[in-house]
Amino acid sequence: MSEALRLASQALGRTSPNPLVGAIIVKDGEIIGRGYHHKAGTPHAEVHALAEAGDKAAGATAYVSLEPCSHFGRTPPCSQALIRAGVKKVVVAMEDPNPLVSGTGINQLRAAGIEVELGDMEQEARSLNEVFIKYITTRLPFVVYKTAMSLDGKISTSAGESRWITGPDTRQWVHSLRNRYDGIMVGINTVLADDPELTCRLPGGRDPVRLVVDSKLRLPLGARIIKSSRTAPLLVATTTQAPSGKISSLEEAGARVLVYDEPQVPLKEFLLDLPKFEITGILLEGGSTVAWSMLEAGLVDKVHFCLAPKLIGGADAPGPLGGRGVAKLAEALDLRNLQPERCGDDIIITGYMGTG
Repeated sequence: MSEALRLASQALGRTSPNPLVGAIIVKDGEIIGRGYHHKAGTPHAEVHALAEAGDKAAGATAYVSLEPCSHFGRTPPCSQALIRAGVKKVVVAMEDPNPLVSGTGINQLRAAGIEVELGDMEQEARSLNEVFIKYITTRLPFVVYKTAMSLDGKISTSAGESRWITGPDTRQWVHSLRNRYDGIMVGINTVLADDPELTCRLPGGRDPVRLVVDSKLRLPLGARIIKSSRTAPLLVATTTQAPSGKISSLEEAGARVLVYDEPQVPLKEFLLDLPKFEITGILLEGGSTVAWSMLEAGLVDKVHFCLAPKLIGGADAPGPLGGRGVAKLAEALDLRNLQPERCGDDIIITGYMGTG
């Protein structure tokens, strides 16, 4: 199963809104077919693996990182392809949480006389598809909050200088995240302060959809994020407080604008709208106000805290989270499954929200 999972991971950031799936066909102890799902609307992993195996698939065992689909979507059901190929056994890492599948693919295989084994490397499979699982079960995108700070918790000096707190290895790693997730989200204060472009600078990388939360539509028409909106998609969330002429100007510049009839952009409603644009995973990069609002509302699933071996100090130097915070330590937001790793001279601490 590890080879199927490795294959699936080759398409990280490319299959949305579909899951990452890898498959291998094994016969007489030899892998005779390999495949993974490349992109939504293209053949699934099992189809690629069966095509490579050819007639040898009859009587073989298939290892699949996710339950074979059982319905007609953009492509035909993979359960039927496995049945037609005459495989004798299918080993499945995890059941598909998609309500359109959810065990029916396994049931079809068993009804056809194929032995099915479920649960091999299930936890690894779930981790690989954490974005898809959140989206397909809640219709909310999976949100990853990333921040970079000094060891004493500062994201800039008191004078506002923030480039660069972390080292080049960490900055390269951040671009790999931008390449992986469908969208990258910031608040308007980050745009006004830093004028970022929020693109992916990896060779062959893909730019995420830039998402800006801007309730009063203060976004300058000359901002770099606007100038690049013809080549890198931009989606701005605002409210009816925004000047209608400004909305038109942004749309003429190439941006998409969502307008909400609220005093502030309703963050959960905004997130619920994003799957319409096939955005199922979001990298939240700040600033401090929108980051805390998202955390406080329970809309963040995972965090990456990038710590640089620097001490900045200064009572006025900002930290990563703003808003009102909590009054009591008992109200502090809990993290679980913390994992530290070195990245050049920096340390990246990854964790998940909540106690479940």
